[in-house]
Amino acid sequence: MHRSSAALLAAFAITIAVPAAAQSGSAEGAALFKRRCSSCHADRPGQRSAMGPNLHGVVGEKAARTAYPYSPALKKSSLRWDAATLDRWLTRPGAVVPGTRMFTTVPSAEERQKIIAYLSRSSR
Repeated sequence: MHRSSAALLAAFAITIAVPAAAQSGSAEGAALFKRRCSSCHADRPGQRSAMGPNLHGVVGEKAARTAYPYSPALKKSSLRWDAATLDRWLTRPGAVVPGTRMFTTVPSAEERQKIIAYLSRSSR
C-alpha cells in the first residue's frame, strides 16, 4: 500500500471513529440522565417535568431563568450553569445554594461529566 493511501485510510478511520465515540458518549449521558434525573426533570424543548424545571438548554444560562417555582435561595443566587458549576451542583446542591429544594446528588465524577456533556449538547 502506498504511503498516501495509508494516510488517507487513517484519516478516514479517524473521521468515522470520532463521531462514533461522541455518539457513544451521548448515548451514555442520555441513559444516565434518564436514570438519574428524568424522574424530576425533562430534557426536551417544551416537555413538561414531573417536579423540577426542564433542563433543555440550561448550560450557559443563569439559574432560575425559566417560569418555574424555584426556591427563593436559587432565585437569589447569581449562578450561571457552566460545567464547573453543574459539577459542584450535582455533587452537593445544598452546599452550592443553601436552601435549595434540589436534594439528589450524583456521587460519581464520571457520571456527572457524562450528564453535563449530555446537557451541554442541548444548549448549543
